[in-house]
Amino acid sequence: MAHYDLEALWEAHCRCEFETRDVAATMATMVGEPYVNHVPTMTGGVGHDEVKRFYKYHFIGANPPDFRLTPISRTIGANRLVDEFVMEFTHTTEIDWMLPGIPPTGRQVSVPGVAIVQFEGDKLVHEHIYWDQASVLVQIGMLEPRGLPVAGAEAARKVADQSLPSNALMGDAWRKSAGKPI
Repeated sequence: MAHYDLEALWEAHCRCEFETRDVAATMATMVGEPYVNHVPTMTGGVGHDEVKRFYKYHFIGANPPDFRLTPISRTIGANRLVDEFVMEFTHTTEIDWMLPGIPPTGRQVSVPGVAIVQFEGDKLVHEHIYWDQASVLVQIGMLEPRGLPVAGAEAARKVADQSLPSNALMGDAWRKSAGKPI
């Protein structure tokens, strides 16, 4: 069985998506019938034509100009790669894949995400992308966090900096356990 540098393949795919923003080059990194699933919004596509259409009209060219990914961690297996990252952008364009139907708010967003990427040989088979949609909605002003156990940009900061406090959303429950035997 041939071994491929999955990290290099994934990096090439991401360069095509986010740097060169080249749909044809992005599709060339994938198998003939790939699928992409952005889990919180169920956006993406199944098969070459749907994925290409999605990339061309709703993803690659639609990301805000300042969209960036900051890597946090990466795990690589025999045919799968898992990336943890922080997505940051200013909501200056309609982002169909993340915020379908929501006009630009001009607000800053910083949200942690995870990509689970399956490979077959030297091509991507599928991507499952996860992020905290409630955090995004709080940051663009579409969800009032008061009384709800949701966070905004502080969730992304915590992923990048483990020294930041934990358990703030637990409030009284966390305070009441202080000093109890462990």
